[in-house]
Amino acid sequence: MARTDFNELLEAGVHFGHLKRKWHPGMAPYIFMERNGIHIIDLHKTVAKIDESADALKKIARSGRKVLFVATKKQAKEIVAQKVQTVSMPYITERWSGGMLTNFPTIRKAVKKMSSIDKMETDGMFSSLSKREKLQISRQREKLEKNLGSIVGLTRLPAALFVVDIVREHIAVNEARRLNIPVFAIVDTNANPDLVDFAIPGNDDASKSIEVILSKICDAIQEGLNERKLEKEKEVAQTEKSDEVSDKPAPKKAAARKSKQ
Repeated sequence: MARTDFNELLEAGVHFGHLKRKWHPGMAPYIFMERNGIHIIDLHKTVAKIDESADALKKIARSGRKVLFVATKKQAKEIVAQKVQTVSMPYITERWSGGMLTNFPTIRKAVKKMSSIDKMETDGMFSSLSKREKLQISRQREKLEKNLGSIVGLTRLPAALFVVDIVREHIAVNEARRLNIPVFAIVDTNANPDLVDFAIPGNDDASKSIEVILSKICDAIQEGLNERKLEKEKEVAQTEKSDEVSDKPAPKKAAARKSKQ
């Protein structure tokens, strides 16, 4: 896995933190200097944290488990949706519904509701409803799709969360902590890095900064998925080879020679 490029982070403005008066003391180890009242993040440490996080997320993807991405702020929503879809991971870019993790069975029921509505349309039941009922159900389906459509494939609790802006997404972070689900996050200078397991110090407000970090993370996840696919293919090939050997008829034993009298 290629090491993160320092200059690429610099060009994307990953080093720009918040105003000094908004800083969180927990971010002190990651701050390089102050310039014009703004904290500058030490990108050498950002590089190390991105690579550490990428390696851990690659292992999760290789194991076949899911990582749930959370980013509801305007400048992150589209980027996260585009990047995460390429690696087939679930994501939340609209509103975080309280209990998304801590009350997961209820959330799954809501997701299944979408499937039942779709089934109504395919089996003809939908056409037998009144105009008013159709409108109500269609609106319900649209609302569910908007808030939960991107987690349809999440059939069980995720193995980890990846969060953009832990201050904004504090409810998601708190739920994950309660369930001991590891949290990876882009953490700006105004946030407490101790609230997450893997903190990537960086600008979580600029779209270019978010994009360059997400690209590295998703590349690592894709590597993990590719390695998992290769392992599965090898297992299938070995199984087929074993079956071929077991199907072959056993060699006939040579007739024992009669002993001379």
